[in-house]
Amino acid sequence: MKVCSLRAIFIIKIMLNVGETSINKLILLFVFDKMESALSERTLVDMCSTSNTWMGYMDCVNVIHKLKDDNFICVVGENDDTLYTITPDGRESLANFYINIPKSVREEISQFVKKNSTRYRNRQECRSDYYQNKDGTFTVVLKILAPVQPMMDLKFVVPDKKTAKAIYKKWEEKAADVYSVLYENLCD
Repeated sequence: MKVCSLRAIFIIKIMLNVGETSINKLILLFVFDKMESALSERTLVDMCSTSNTWMGYMDCVNVIHKLKDDNFICVVGENDDTLYTITPDGRESLANFYINIPKSVREEISQFVKKNSTRYRNRQECRSDYYQNKDGTFTVVLKILAPVQPMMDLKFVVPDKKTAKAIYKKWEEKAADVYSVLYENLCD
């Protein structure tokens, strides 16, 4: 049998709070583990309470902050959207207690992440916006964000709102290709 450290005992006591809160903490830690990347609050809330019914909106927001306070997740970089990642204490807690998450929920999370992880990463990393200039043209702002600093920040002017809106809508889907082409052409 494995001997527990004092830190592990402390973690066990925190995670054994009676009620849904401890299960919700484990669910979020499990989502972090399956996604294998830093996640924004917006992404977590969408995954856990909007796209699925693993927990309610307010429960999800509350649990994110409790996990941060308990040092089970931490902030990595602060771009337009704060990103969180699981800490070693969070991984240890998940390893010790993941069995408390109902098997059906674990399977549902695993399948959901398998089908949707790329879409969520793109949505989280690729940002776009546009605005009208004084001369009637539009500036389109395209970004690819990374946890520490933006990977790409591109602005360009287009003649009309229709073009700006089309670019805005396509950015998530086309960002990787645009970045690749620019990188290859400029760094060769």
